[in-house]
Amino acid sequence: MTSDPSRLLIVASNRGPVSYSHTADGSLTARRGGGGMVSGLMSALAGVAADGGALWLCAAISEADRAVARQARRAAGEPGDVPVRMLDIPPGVFAAAYNGVANSVLWFVHHLLFDTPNQPYFGAAFRTEWDAYCAYNDTFAAALAQECAPETRVLIQDYHLSLAPRLLRDRCPAARIAHFEHTPWAPPDYYQMLPDDVAVAILDGILGADHAGFLAARWADAFLDCCAAVLGAQVTRGAAGTGQVAYRGRVTEVAVHPLGVDAGELRARGRADDVRGHARMLAEAARGRQLIVRIDRTELSKNIVRGLAAYQELLATRPEWHGRVTHLAFAYPSRGDLAEYRGYTARVTELAAEINAEFGTPDWEPLILDVRDDYPRSLAACGLADVLLVNPIRDGMNLVAEEGPILSERGCALVLSREAGAAALIGEAALLVNPYDVSATAGALHAGLIMPAAERQRRSAMIAGAAAARAPRRWLAEQVEALG
Repeated sequence: MTSDPSRLLIVASNRGPVSYSHTADGSLTARRGGGGMVSGLMSALAGVAADGGALWLCAAISEADRAVARQARRAAGEPGDVPVRMLDIPPGVFAAAYNGVANSVLWFVHHLLFDTPNQPYFGAAFRTEWDAYCAYNDTFAAALAQECAPETRVLIQDYHLSLAPRLLRDRCPAARIAHFEHTPWAPPDYYQMLPDDVAVAILDGILGADHAGFLAARWADAFLDCCAAVLGAQVTRGAAGTGQVAYRGRVTEVAVHPLGVDAGELRARGRADDVRGHARMLAEAARGRQLIVRIDRTELSKNIVRGLAAYQELLATRPEWHGRVTHLAFAYPSRGDLAEYRGYTARVTELAAEINAEFGTPDWEPLILDVRDDYPRSLAACGLADVLLVNPIRDGMNLVAEEGPILSERGCALVLSREAGAAALIGEAALLVNPYDVSATAGALHAGLIMPAAERQRRSAMIAGAAAARAPRRWLAEQVEALG
């Protein structure tokens, strides 16, 4: 495959902006991908794609994706969409790299999720999975090298591809490479639970880039701390979250690029007929009651169980809310291949049933839990929320915390974990909580419900303004500019 000199920007990520499936007659049909990282990048890349100057490189996830990859097809999509090249990585290699290392080890490390008396456990099985992770990253690096022209800028995304910057650098020494981490970064003491060679390899891989970006200063500072503690690299610090790392004869710039929301585009989508239809149905279900809303993947770091427990405690300790509030909890399936996630999903479902059994009446269902992934309905729920609950244990950013106030029709109170990266962007406009403190979270829910309408509107406007100021186009442009 030859390089296209007109291609100025390549994005590489595990999951791409489009996915394929087979129809009943065996033909292929495409649909847009989801997730905060994908949606943010799609919005930011629209202008570049319109000029024919972008490519998105990703892994083939489904069998239909693999069929497209084997045909060397590029996703056609709508005008302005980014051309996509999918990589047909052997399913066994992909599964071991994705589930065995990226999601079961690196995600757990950076979100501080390990049950340390029992996990992690790095034995022979892990070494096989680590070899797959290395092969997966090498496949991406080889494909990127095929696509690179001298002036190409390469933006490598997230913890799935931590090794790829160095592997690409080895192939293309003059390449201009950025790596962006969409998750938090663990402090050195926790990070060093990784086997020593793995801890070194991950940091060395990212330092193959010219520029390393993070969503919040605390995550960038933790990365700099790890470079100093684990590698013994020379670290020069600037303002919070910025600095330089000198290692193996190269210097990598480290910076913070908070990711916001395209407010105009999101509000336009919120006015669409399908969203309005869901809003009417949800309003009918609420029957005039105030609404507490949460929208998450059923992901361990999202802290759904403690959030439900906080609502349970609110109803138990403040009976004045009985019959006057409804909690809409949308918890979409996530990582069902992993036993920990299946067990967590089961606990979410069980606790929801307990709350309804304890407090429900013939004419009041206190909690409406829905596990169907329905983007228009999620937008509708944000628009109706009186209180939006976002209480992750730890989160790189969390775009729902920004989207809710933007979509809110009458202003909503945001109850936000101080451990979300969004807390640094939104600040005092939210009701910040310790995500482990269920009682404090229950108190914040009460405070949000009784907050005067004018105060909700004021806070929502502040959050919406902060999020809009960090729109995806700006986020992308900063990183491209950093590469010169």
